[in-house]
Amino acid sequence: MTYDAFSLADLGWTPFFSTQLDLFEHEHCLPARVMAVHRDRLLLAGAEFSHRIAPFAADAAGAQSTATVGDWLLLDAADRRPRRLLARSSLFQRRAAGTAVRLQLIAANVDTVFVVSSCNQDFNPARLERYLSLAGEAGVTPVVVLTKADLCTDAAGYAAAAARLLPGLLVELVDARDSRAAAVLAPWCGRGRSVALLGSSGVGKSTLVNSLAGAGQATQGIREDDARGRHTTTARSLHRLPSGAWLFDTPGMRELQLAQAGNGIAGVFADILQLAAACRFADCAHQGEPGCAVAAALQSGALDPARLRRWRKLAAEDAQASLSLRERRERERGFGKLARAVMAAKRERRDG
Repeated sequence: MTYDAFSLADLGWTPFFSTQLDLFEHEHCLPARVMAVHRDRLLLAGAEFSHRIAPFAADAAGAQSTATVGDWLLLDAADRRPRRLLARSSLFQRRAAGTAVRLQLIAANVDTVFVVSSCNQDFNPARLERYLSLAGEAGVTPVVVLTKADLCTDAAGYAAAAARLLPGLLVELVDARDSRAAAVLAPWCGRGRSVALLGSSGVGKSTLVNSLAGAGQATQGIREDDARGRHTTTARSLHRLPSGAWLFDTPGMRELQLAQAGNGIAGVFADILQLAAACRFADCAHQGEPGCAVAAALQSGALDPARLRRWRKLAAEDAQASLSLRERRERERGFGKLARAVMAAKRERRDG
């Protein structure tokens, strides 16, 4: 796909970004959006031009930040080299897979996130709560999109189960293979709007991209033994919809590890936190203490024990991951101070 015919408004440029530019940048810089992220390059698009650069890192708001799909960069108008990364209106991130203690960027400047699951064995409330917590932390409105509704005899039951996870949560049932899915999701897909797709492999995410945008994403069949599919997406990218919206497609994530997502978790489990606030003791651990409102709700059936266990698991995971990230930053700051002291001592000996 070529991007040379699009205006900045087509690409999602809004006053939120334009007000970040000073007079010099307005006159001598070109805004460009990251349309795709590959291992060795970024594909950018600006007003009637496209460009490729190596992965870009810049000092944004005092912190080192790597550009990700959906970001806006300022390019020098003369040589089109990146000058800086603009502040984001929203950012999805997670703790990176593996043993490394670091955050991985997923998508930036998202207006709406479609949390994709399916009406089969892959439907998992705990996994959905993780995605909803991530959306809440990013400050982006989530819409749960349940695929394979045409293959299920109780699609409404799946939709009701998803809606119970968060008050006011919007849930849509679609057949991902049917182009009419675009009509169902049209309210969130206006010109220049940006929507993200999050969901595990096998739920029909790439198939939904095919139906909505004709993007030609490679898809593979569902394994009949566990109703899960093989991971097929190879790069984070933006796809233009016929409505003029931009659809993010991100690699499937079986294990979404949260970090620094306390506000998002609190939003998803606001019912439990409201109960906890009514406990007799402020430090109640909800483990049998007298006057525990959480225990009373469990006993009366007002609170599902499984939901309480999921909240505890997510809260503990987030706390541990956030602590690990803070410890790593402290070690890095300590190493940086030591390195600067060593270099200063070397200069002093050399100049002395």
